Amino acid sequence: METKDVDKDFTFSIEGKEYTISEKKDVIKENKKQTLHVPSLTIGAIISGICIAIVVFGVGDLSESSGPLIEKQLAEEQIKPTQISMGTFFENGSPILGNENAEITLVEFGDYQCHFCNVHFHNTEHQIFEKYVMTGKVNVIFKDYTIIGQDSLRASHAAHCASEQGKFWEYHNTLFNNWSGENNGWASSDNLLRFAEQIELDIDEFIQCNIDERYAQKINASNSDAQKLGITGTPAFYVISSNSNQVQTISGAQPYEVFEKIFNSMLEN
Repeated sequence: METKDVDKDFTFSIEGKEYTISEKKDVIKENKKQTLHVPSLTIGAIISGICIAIVVFGVGDLSESSGPLIEKQLAEEQIKPTQISMGTFFENGSPILGNENAEITLVEFGDYQCHFCNVHFHNTEHQIFEKYVMTGKVNVIFKDYTIIGQDSLRASHAAHCASEQGKFWEYHNTLFNNWSGENNGWASSDNLLRFAEQIELDIDEFIQCNIDERYAQKINASNSDAQKLGITGTPAFYVISSNSNQVQTISGAQPYEVFEKIFNSMLEN
């Protein structure tokens, strides 16, 4: 995780109006995580008490006495529950977009090649930014779940390399604005370089970052976080209240009204 604290401004346009939001480096996520003071969540509590009973037949040189012993040992083992902590949501993602002290954090697990992630970006995300992020009520983190293809991984890595130059969210938007399907080449290495030129990145630094694969481990860790949460498709959202410690999930490209209802409910409590 990066520890350098660099503040950047992210500017975008909605219906002809210009908006600027602060972009915070990953160090903010650590601060945010500390303020929540939420104990680790446990998934699989119901199944944690289920014993594994496996009967072993015809195994090589095992004696008759050793077979029952192995069966007994296996039967006594329990399935370990998957541990979910606030780090599962806040670590291994993008810089925080918006007010670091916002009452609500919206975490999106997405794939840049995903059709419904693109639908959310064009139909819903700008409304959330205008109504809740710009007003300081909600901040946003994007986390990778690269499940579609190799171009998904390349696009995610390129976005993190853009983050080194304080332009993660600009590159994020550029990727979705150029989306044209799944595994059809729009997120090729050549196009990713062209997108970097469009937002005026230092191209030499950008190229070297990608050659070094500096963020491969971070992306793998984010994928692992998604798997721990049991996510089976993208986009998947987690709405986290720092006041009530409540976490609510939203699956798929739901309409703006779904997000609005949950945001308002958390803000009222």
